[in-house]
Amino acid sequence: MLDNLTNRLSRVIKTLRGEARLTESNVADALREVRMALLEADVAVPVVKDFIAAVKQKAMGEEVIGSLTPGQALVGVVQRELAQLMGGENAALELAVSPPAVILMAGLQGSGKTTTSGKLAKFLAEQKKKPLLASCDVYRPAAIEQLRIIAAQLQVDFFESAPGQKPLDIALAALDYAKKHYNDVLIVDTAGRLAIDAAMMQEITQLHTALRPAETLFVVDAMQGQDAVNVAKAFSEALPLTGVVLTKLDGDARGGAALSVRQVTGKPVKFVGVGEKLAALEAFHPERMAARILGMGDVLSLVEEARKSVDVDEAKKLAEKIKRGKGFDLEDFKQQIGQMRKMGGLSSMIDKLPAQLAQAAQAQSADMGEKQMRRTEGIINSMTRQERAHPELMKATRKRRVAMGAGVQVQEVNRLLKQFEQMQKMMKQMQKGGMAKMMRSMKGMIPGMR
Repeated sequence: MLDNLTNRLSRVIKTLRGEARLTESNVADALREVRMALLEADVAVPVVKDFIAAVKQKAMGEEVIGSLTPGQALVGVVQRELAQLMGGENAALELAVSPPAVILMAGLQGSGKTTTSGKLAKFLAEQKKKPLLASCDVYRPAAIEQLRIIAAQLQVDFFESAPGQKPLDIALAALDYAKKHYNDVLIVDTAGRLAIDAAMMQEITQLHTALRPAETLFVVDAMQGQDAVNVAKAFSEALPLTGVVLTKLDGDARGGAALSVRQVTGKPVKFVGVGEKLAALEAFHPERMAARILGMGDVLSLVEEARKSVDVDEAKKLAEKIKRGKGFDLEDFKQQIGQMRKMGGLSSMIDKLPAQLAQAAQAQSADMGEKQMRRTEGIINSMTRQERAHPELMKATRKRRVAMGAGVQVQEVNRLLKQFEQMQKMMKQMQKGGMAKMMRSMKGMIPGMR
């Protein structure tokens, strides 16, 4: 959806070039493109209708000031209205209650409730909270075991329960356990169904009444489009929801539900799931999402992810080597790849870049994924410490040995060494202040880029 809408808006800017101001005629033509892009993204029809009307009202007669073109002026209006449509500002969790603060997770089966419960526990643990995970899903096979495994991976507390128990008994026992063990937050994963039914709604209503949660979050699959909005509306009518979590926002649908769910339910989107890994949960910022939809990227989220993932001490050591203009070796190169993997890989980083930069990066690194990163690390791991520090030692015999150790062809070793040589040149140019030369060298600085 993002790519589609971005491309359409690029055409809008071109058609409006040279106009003195935004008029009813040129705005109508431009918004026709926007309307089609939103409908193709499976955004709810009433939402599209209201959104287009709001943009048209705000855009009419807006002066094109300074160096802005009419197209850019319209994009500014669209961005502000998109952000407003999705909630205006980030809606944080409201956990300022007597501990433990209870978070009740609701949603249909297959929406990603259990995994999201784990992601949320990791998110809170990073904020120095002490979360407790508990599963009341006694119907889905291995649901409790799945949450137990996730808790073990995250090294957070887990409340033991069994399929034979009643969900209400589990919930009350978990709450008592959390109080006795000084857990700040209790995250309760509830049962889902393939479709909304009376039994499920009655059960989760009982849990809500007994637990009196600080947050009741509805977990919904963003790839469901309008269906996701309809389900969210049904849940919000039956349960006093406080927010929504959109999962699988990294999928092909690209957020049609994100543009609809706030308007239809009146509940803010608080988090978005952007991948399968337990770290792939982001606080939802409407203004940043609007910028990403319009191809402006989300550099702020990229910076925040870097702050969480990057080893500061290692980064300082690398910066010092760059400053000296020497000492950067293959061990440093491997560490940089590891840092990139912690941030979700190259594709996750590209997704947050402005459209033009993202397209350039994608064109050069189409095959750079988790598999390629592991292969590169494997090649470096097959080298001796001396070879990593002095890549110039890598002659034919050594290359064959390293290739065999890593399970790759010799050509892969040659490619890595060439990319590393290019990166070394870039480091020297940075040390000399040659930024223009450095940008030209970036083409081959990452394995898989060509």
